[in-house]
Amino acid sequence: MTADPHQLLGAYLLGGLDAGERAVFEAHLGRCRACRDELAGLETLPALLDALPVPDALALTSVPGATIPGATEPNAAESNAAELGATPSGAKESGATPSGATEPGPAGELAGALPTAITGPAVDRDAASQPLLHELARRRRTLRRRWAALAGAAAAACLAVGLAVGPLLVRAPQPDATYSVQSGGGLQFSIDLARKTWGTELAVNGSSLPSDGTLSLWVRDRDGGEDRACAWTATPSGRVKVTGATPIQLGRISSVELRDGTQQAVAVITVP
Repeated sequence: MTADPHQLLGAYLLGGLDAGERAVFEAHLGRCRACRDELAGLETLPALLDALPVPDALALTSVPGATIPGATEPNAAESNAAELGATPSGAKESGATPSGATEPGPAGELAGALPTAITGPAVDRDAASQPLLHELARRRRTLRRRWAALAGAAAAACLAVGLAVGPLLVRAPQPDATYSVQSGGGLQFSIDLARKTWGTELAVNGSSLPSDGTLSLWVRDRDGGEDRACAWTATPSGRVKVTGATPIQLGRISSVELRDGTQQAVAVITVP
């Protein structure tokens, strides 16, 4: 650990300090107004770091004079003009960008924003810039892990939904028993019986049934008792699909009757 806590500013900003170093620097930060001001001026550095490509980060650690992508060097005419205190030809005094210069990219902005602890003297640049590279690599690894975890979770969710919904799309629940009856007049009447813990569910499908009045479905048990499972208004087409229910258990049903509004049996199905 460096003896000068001020040199820890860059590593602290990038999260490169261990617990002991962080405690030492934070204690120093409470006493050093200069460090607090410099830290406040570098609040945008993490965002610039996220936008910095790896080649640009490597350029920041190169020897003095290396070109940083996005940050252009002044040409010879501009350098000479700067030494003489004159404005380069083609550049306005209003602060416009000199001819031939481009707007700095993330690397140029980052180079201007980095503290002296990172971009300072050339002899210390390689060592001091290591927290920058470590932090950049750590953030990229974390981002890759998050995307991999998200993709895995999405794939698992899709698989779970497919496993849960797939069987329902392939086949419907099968009834425990199916019975049907036909008459010479074209009447067709069938029921699907499904065993339930509370009794029996009855799915009715009929055609050429009476087209007026009220129809009802009655279930008779083996002791002679009966229960109305459902009732409906007759349709003009004589077709119907309706579901009824009875507390009589499937094994106790002896017959099922379709009755008209006068309670006359229209169709009778005997359950063996």
